[in-house]
Amino acid sequence: MRTTLALLATAAALAGCASLNRIDSDVSSFSRWPAGRAPATYAFERLPSQQASPQQTQLLEDSARRAIESAGFTPVVEGAAPDVTVQIGARITETDRSPFDDPFWYGGNGPWHRQFVYGRYGRPFGGSGWRRGYFGGTGYDFPTYEREVAVLIRDRRSGQALYEAHAQTEGNSTGVNRVLPAMFLATLKDFPQGNATNPHRVVIEPAPN
Repeated sequence: MRTTLALLATAAALAGCASLNRIDSDVSSFSRWPAGRAPATYAFERLPSQQASPQQTQLLEDSARRAIESAGFTPVVEGAAPDVTVQIGARITETDRSPFDDPFWYGGNGPWHRQFVYGRYGRPFGGSGWRRGYFGGTGYDFPTYEREVAVLIRDRRSGQALYEAHAQTEGNSTGVNRVLPAMFLATLKDFPQGNATNPHRVVIEPAPN
């Protein structure tokens, strides 16, 4: 059974990492960045769903800011027009697995999922679920979190998409504080050229908590 929940800003307290020293992401990147064009100023573009959840959106933008500025962009001065706009999104799916899910155990009921959604992946819905194991007790859960982030950079004047990238990874925590920023760094690793091999593995050493 799959349900979806909004990830509240309080989830920022949950630290996470894919490993002790590095985060491996599977990245797909695509570029139409003009040759010879240097990165200039940027501003985040908030979709209507993101505007409705400003705290969540601010948390997400803070996670992506280092990656965008590491690629050479600078925040636009308030009141001025940016050179590009940046859309970002993230999704974290929790998969709880029980020892009773193993086919060896009769009565296994399979994993259940819970999604935490940011931004452009859609509107959250639903609640949560639970299931019982073969012997009548509540099943023991071993959660794995599948994480995804996306970045889309557009020319402000023309609206043309110039760079698009997605990153995926998984681990045993949501990784809001530590993993998501590293995944955004992975999406911009190929900027401005993009990469002809998609998906490809990108390794990032996360910043300390």
